[in-house]
Amino acid sequence: MAKELFNKFDPVSSKQWKQQIQFELKGADYNETLVWESPESIKVKPFYHNDESEVKLLTPLSNGFKIVQNIYVYDVKKSNERAIDSLHRGAESVRFTIENEVVFLNDLMENLPKENVTYYFNLLFLSIDFAKKVAAYSIQNQYKIIILQDAVGQLAKDGNWFTSLEKDFSELNLISGLNIPYLSCKIDLYQNAGANIVQQLAYSLAHVNEYFNRIENISSPITFEITVGTNYFFEMAKLRALRLLFNTLAKEYNHDFDCYIIATPTKRNKTLYDYNVNMLRTTTECMSAILGGADAVSNLAYDAIYHKDNEFGDRIARNQLLVLKHESYFNQVHNPADGAYYIESLTEQLAEKSLALFKDIEANGGFITQLIEGTIQRKINESAQKEQELFDSGKEVLLGTNKYPNKNDKMANELELFPFVKTNPRKTLITPIIERRLAEKLEQERLSSEKLS
Repeated sequence: MAKELFNKFDPVSSKQWKQQIQFELKGADYNETLVWESPESIKVKPFYHNDESEVKLLTPLSNGFKIVQNIYVYDVKKSNERAIDSLHRGAESVRFTIENEVVFLNDLMENLPKENVTYYFNLLFLSIDFAKKVAAYSIQNQYKIIILQDAVGQLAKDGNWFTSLEKDFSELNLISGLNIPYLSCKIDLYQNAGANIVQQLAYSLAHVNEYFNRIENISSPITFEITVGTNYFFEMAKLRALRLLFNTLAKEYNHDFDCYIIATPTKRNKTLYDYNVNMLRTTTECMSAILGGADAVSNLAYDAIYHKDNEFGDRIARNQLLVLKHESYFNQVHNPADGAYYIESLTEQLAEKSLALFKDIEANGGFITQLIEGTIQRKINESAQKEQELFDSGKEVLLGTNKYPNKNDKMANELELFPFVKTNPRKTLITPIIERRLAEKLEQERLSSEKLS
């Protein structure tokens, strides 16, 4: 069909396009006017052409995405009821966050459907005994359960191991003998703390490489829990590059499983004031996640940074994904970004730069060593500060916050959660990586003004 439509037109080369653009610029410099550079030092051109695209990236992708509902297990009975309700309202998977071993699995899973539903157990502790219970329960009751266990992520976020390096990896080696997927890399931390995309990918690769080096037999898929930011096409390319890099690394360890990616919108650009704009941000971020090949997407409620979990916020977040899936048909096209020269180019460049940084990390002792030395934290802080300066100067815009703010918008009486970085002085093995939103300082100033008025 395409040949019939276009065979009467002569092909136009990239050189011809550039000549025409130079003519239209009337003497202005092509590179200064039309080429911009990302925080990752990637030069973005005004157009991409097939005669400049030498590499065809065959990136394996998922077969559609699943809608995930997050549930923090405070009260087992209420968590069970909420899971049942969420699945009736369109959720396709549930991610339970469990903070201790005092959870009766029969009560938590009572009357939950077994077919075509995946249950993630995000454990905030490390226990071989509990893992054995979960594995046995999964087999006996025919539930598809995936444990999300990340000792390296615990160190990065908390500053301490669950127990110690030796003890934690000893436990993980024991869990690896169970017939259940159990390893997770919680790499959402890096973006939420301000790392740029190349850093996120390199740290993710170095993060998972610690498991390949320290666990004797990883015989199940590894899950990446990742966040997606607002740079629409870059974020698509990020997920594609992550899968490409992981599979390249996994082959070196004879690991035959593709990774599994659960994506969530980032918190870094979410705002307290004019909070409804958060719905626009999360929609485009979920679109990037889906088009980039995420296996599952868990949306962030528009009020998540200042409200406790609530039915309305959950329903809106879930419905955003339902619209994308069932009304916009985002799950109907396999690998929708395939053949887009821009995205292919971004994927290739991000992968190359991330691989170079990963090799540097490994040459200098590996990810855990660089965490202990503070190198990773310092690099993330440098990147975060550059982005913060762009926001503070107005060059990076969050509508309704540092541009076109509504002066009548009041939030002091709406805060159910503390929306800023919390300080908790304590003894830690390393300096933890701290998540911080761009708008925090400005929002604190506005809240102070509210209280004074």
